[in-house]
Amino acid sequence: MAAATSGPSRAEVLSLIRSLLRTAKSFSDYNIREYTKRRTVDGFRDNRGLSDAASIASAFSEGKSQLEVAKRQVNVYSLCGSRMKNIMEVEEQRNVYGSR
Repeated sequence: MAAATSGPSRAEVLSLIRSLLRTAKSFSDYNIREYTKRRTVDGFRDNRGLSDAASIASAFSEGKSQLEVAKRQVNVYSLCGSRMKNIMEVEEQRNVYGSR
């Protein structure tokens, strides 16, 4: 089979999911960060059972486009996002540093 007709390799898929999760961690807003992580994991779980090379390649392509969107959104949110912390972030800090 030619490389153009075969789907992405396992290493490429793992690299994509790692990149998406790493990009998700870059969001300053807790809600958006958690939504992006959850959406990434759910998307990969939904596509786990794909066996057709064309559908795998299509899902991989969609994942790559979502990664580019997420990277752009990180930049946008860093410029105009809220600087106020979410209550979940405050609670996480309390749990890490102890109640004061």
